[in-house]
Amino acid sequence: MYSSTFIFRAGRYDEEFHRLDQRIAEVARTIPGYLGEETWENTQSGLIQNIYYWETEQALLELIHHPSHQEAKSQQSRWLDGYRVVIAKVMREYGDGALAMYSAAANEKH
Repeated sequence: MYSSTFIFRAGRYDEEFHRLDQRIAEVARTIPGYLGEETWENTQSGLIQNIYYWETEQALLELIHHPSHQEAKSQQSRWLDGYRVVIAKVMREYGDGALAMYSAAANEKH
């Protein structure tokens, strides 16, 4: 499993931002290999994280190369006060079973 984490500080959003943001989320959910997503906000630092989970790196790259994603990336400075992206290969996912898991291996006992 792979994760792509988009970390950013919000700037000034407009209608175009919301349109592209919604479109990118819709596209991601239609890509075979999409497993789920989470969003987190740190109110102290003002940072927001959108984390997408993927079955394969190829699925992740399909979103990265999609025209809507490329359009948003080229205009990000209009809406954001900085960003970074972290792409990771997830080694393990486990918990107590009370929260949803994204990987098939997460159902194994650890």
